[in-house]
Amino acid sequence: MELLIAPGDITATTADVVVNAANSTLLGGGGVDGAIHRRGGPEILAECRRLRETELPDGLPAGQAVATTAGRLPARWVVHTVGPVWAKTIDKSATLASCYRESLRVAAELGARSVAFPAISAGVYGWPMDDAARIAVTTCREVAAQGAGSVERVLFVPFGERAEAAFRAALDAPDATGAPAET
Repeated sequence: MELLIAPGDITATTADVVVNAANSTLLGGGGVDGAIHRRGGPEILAECRRLRETELPDGLPAGQAVATTAGRLPARWVVHTVGPVWAKTIDKSATLASCYRESLRVAAELGARSVAFPAISAGVYGWPMDDAARIAVTTCREVAAQGAGSVERVLFVPFGERAEAAFRAALDAPDATGAPAET
């Protein structure tokens, strides 16, 4: 699996799957979530409402993922995942890693070849950007090592120079085996 950086606006990114850093209601919000719902159009919200009425009456738990249409986005699907809110005294790293792992699992089940990720939890949820990037890259590398099904390419779509620098540093860091990054 190829890991790349494609900085900019995730709603303008061409990929089979665009991952939405959603809130648990799946009904839109601010940041990436709001942008995806606005640009993707009412089709995304309609499918999210159906999910809430059927499979997810209590909302989507943090660390889980679910797919909908991409509506008017330049993608086939949106995979919604709920990142954890960062807490100084509670380690929620496993939940953040689960967002990436579960999103890739759902994407592979859909037959997606390319997946675009925002920096999950690093916006309004307060996760420190360097750590969020490290967890994102490490988790995607682990999934790739275990076999990612149909997924051949992961695009990290950081917004802003600070986020881009954090993801570049994480990609440049050697993986757990000490091998250099293959970006």
